[in-house]
Amino acid sequence: MKVAALQMVSTPDVAANVDTARALIAQAAQAGAELVALPEYFCLMGLRDRDKLDVAEAASPAALDDRATPLQTALARAAHDHRVWVVGGTVPLKVPGQPDRVSNSVLVYDPQGREAARYDKIHLFCFDDGTQRYDEAATLAPGDQPVAFTLTDRQGHPWRVGLGVCYDLRFPELFRHLGAEQPLDLIVLPAAFTYTTGLAHWELLLRARAVENLCHVLAPAQGGTHASGRRTYGHSLVIDPWGEVLAVQPEGEGVVVANLDLQRQAVLRRQLPALQHRVIGTLLG
Repeated sequence: MKVAALQMVSTPDVAANVDTARALIAQAAQAGAELVALPEYFCLMGLRDRDKLDVAEAASPAALDDRATPLQTALARAAHDHRVWVVGGTVPLKVPGQPDRVSNSVLVYDPQGREAARYDKIHLFCFDDGTQRYDEAATLAPGDQPVAFTLTDRQGHPWRVGLGVCYDLRFPELFRHLGAEQPLDLIVLPAAFTYTTGLAHWELLLRARAVENLCHVLAPAQGGTHASGRRTYGHSLVIDPWGEVLAVQPEGEGVVVANLDLQRQAVLRRQLPALQHRVIGTLLG
């Protein structure tokens, strides 16, 4: 299956960001991608953390309304129009009873434009090195449910896909949990890693998640300097189950395309049956 990680340098202009996302999805579809994934905060990298509250939408899995749910509608229509799976990572969604916080939600749409999965980011980033300070909990409400879904590619092969967002990458137990009953074939992890943490850990952690789960990883990222002055690391990646990088874009807007190979994954799992040798997770039940 051919997949695409869409790298962006999103701005405070939501309409412009959505137009860019649409253009990148179209480009990826034209290149033959069956699944395309947008980065975290593709719709808005604001000047202030609270800017996301102003564009938050009520969750609307079925309705398509340009006025009430323009972000969800745009993603659904892009999936339908290009007949691709779209991983819209991420959209700020309103949290009932919490007007000052939103969920940071990955929304997945099938090629018919139907919502197939929703994942609310569980682990909220916090970092302070004296010059940079981030605290997502000030504006985000954490999710509490790991999410995986199954898609069928154009050749009729099922793929088990686990979802994560950015800081989730540092918690391998999330992905072990997702693959406990059925091994994952693909992890999709939209992100907006800071340049500092990304330079140190981004590729290292992504390759580790691929190797320990013997599965593919698709990681679309924000990659550049934003209007607020924040610099994101970029390096959107596609990684195979052996931890090899299949494709990457260091910085700037673009489409990162690669072919994923279920047969190679099966061979690697036979050669190194590590998933069958897990003991601790089994003992803890």
